[in-house]
Amino acid sequence: MVVIRLSRGGAKSRPFYNIVVADKRNRRDGRFIERIGFYNPLARGGEETLRIATDRLNYWSGVGATPSETVARLVKQNQASAPATA
Repeated sequence: MVVIRLSRGGAKSRPFYNIVVADKRNRRDGRFIERIGFYNPLARGGEETLRIATDRLNYWSGVGATPSETVARLVKQNQASAPATA
């Protein structure tokens, strides 16, 4: 089963997460199929907190990948904060 989840990076007490598509059997920070974005919970000032390649997210969701609870929450927040384009 393919899952879209966070993979932790960064230094001690300075977390940085990559949003990756991976096989569920692989470790959290192990092998992954594709990196589709990042999440920086400690972003300050003008730094970007969250970036997701929505086209790749839609593709992987379309072929059956399921997002983790945290990734689903981040995607929902990102869509709410993004201005609606008509």
